[in-house]
Order: sequence, then C-alpha cells, then structure tokens
Amino acid sequence: MIREKSRKSIVLIPARLASTRLPGKPLADICGLPMIVQVARRAQEADVGRIVVAVDHPEVFQVVRDAGFEAIMTREDHQSGSDRIFEALMKADPEGEAEIVINVQGDLPTIEPEPIRAALKPLEDAATDIATLTVAITDEHEKTNPNVVKVVGSPLSESRLRALYFTRATAPHGTGPLYHHIGLYAYRRKALETFVSLKPSTLEKRESLEQLRALEAGMRIDVEIVDSVPLGVDTPGDLEKARRILRARS
Repeated sequence: MIREKSRKSIVLIPARLASTRLPGKPLADICGLPMIVQVARRAQEADVGRIVVAVDHPEVFQVVRDAGFEAIMTREDHQSGSDRIFEALMKADPEGEAEIVINVQGDLPTIEPEPIRAALKPLEDAATDIATLTVAITDEHEKTNPNVVKVVGSPLSESRLRALYFTRATAPHGTGPLYHHIGLYAYRRKALETFVSLKPSTLEKRESLEQLRALEAGMRIDVEIVDSVPLGVDTPGDLEKARRILRARS
C-alpha cells in the first residue's frame, strides 16, 4: 500500500534560515551534516515519495543540492509553513502528478521512518482531507503545558481519531487519555489548495494553531496515534540531544 502511494506522493520539507532561538538552524551541524540534510535523509528512509526541500536562502539551497537532494527556492515572507510548501509544490509539480503532499518539518533530524509512513494511513479513507499524528500524553506536566498542543478527537479505532479540535488548553475534561499533537501532515493535494486559499480563522488566531482553519472550514482531519513524539530542534539543548541520538544510531 505504501509503495503504491509513493508513486503519487511528494514529501515537502520547509526550511527557514531565520530562527530566533537557534540562528541558522537548517545549517546546524549534526554528526557531520547540516540538520536539513539529516531531515531529508530521514524522509528518504521512509521511502514514501519524491523529496523536495523548500528553502528561502541560497546557502541552504546549495547545501541541499550538494547532498544530492532536490531544493526549491521560495519567498522569504511566507506567514506559514503551509504557504511555503504550497509555493514549492506549484514549482516542483506544476502538472499535478502528486496527489498526496507530505509535510515533514525541517527541524526533525532524528525522526524515524515509521511515523512518516503512519501519516499516510488516514488518507486510505476517501473522506479524509488531511492526516496528522498524535501520541498519548504520559507526562503530567504536558497535560497543562500550553506549548503542548492537544488533539481533541473522536476515536475511529484503537490507532486513529477524527479531530474535532486542537487546543493549548487541557482538554478534553474528565477521565481518559489526552493526546499530544505532532505537527507532521499529509494532505490530499486539493485539500492543501483549499487550505491555503482560506483566510486565517477566528479560532486559529485565538489559539495560534493553523490547523483550526481547516476544521472551521469544514475539512476533515484524521489523526494516527503513534508511539512517541519526534524531537523537534528549537534550542541549543535540543541540538545537542539530536547529536547524541544520531551518534547512538551510527
């Protein structure tokens, strides 16, 4: 099933050079390679489709190309990663051959192949517009941490939810699991086209969560439950942790 999908899928990895907490983040060295190249390698290991890195700076463009990966220059002034990947999609695949667009964030250098593959599974249901990932929260601190986005969803199976809401609050109330959202998405191409055409929505602006725009517009987001949250590199401490993880794998 995955190999059948791979012929119709494209993996887009947005990479912005500017970062307030970790300047030059895409170029940060991790075990001898720039971080963005490590992310592209993780996507390559997942083997789910053509890989294109959407960059906003010539230096990042060059290191991606030098590593043997495809890169597309995009504007510097995009307001969101979704806008950046849509511009890259239009440039990389103007004929519309890719039916599924997988958005792997450019700061996940240690992500395993399986979560990337798992993001495709909800799209096996033709009614699903967008697919994403989550993991059950086990750390009590995360339940009340507004930086940990929670998925409020209706169970479809033991491994899947239909998203009803995303929030920074502790939700839903009552006995039962809470779920930590992982910001890796797989879109049907038409769903991405629709999404980027929409104006920011009321709840999106209130929660500062872009995915709420899709829900408010009536789009369906299904969420695959996975085992762990991949490390997102946002700080020097995260960078050191990523180096340790990849050294241990080598």
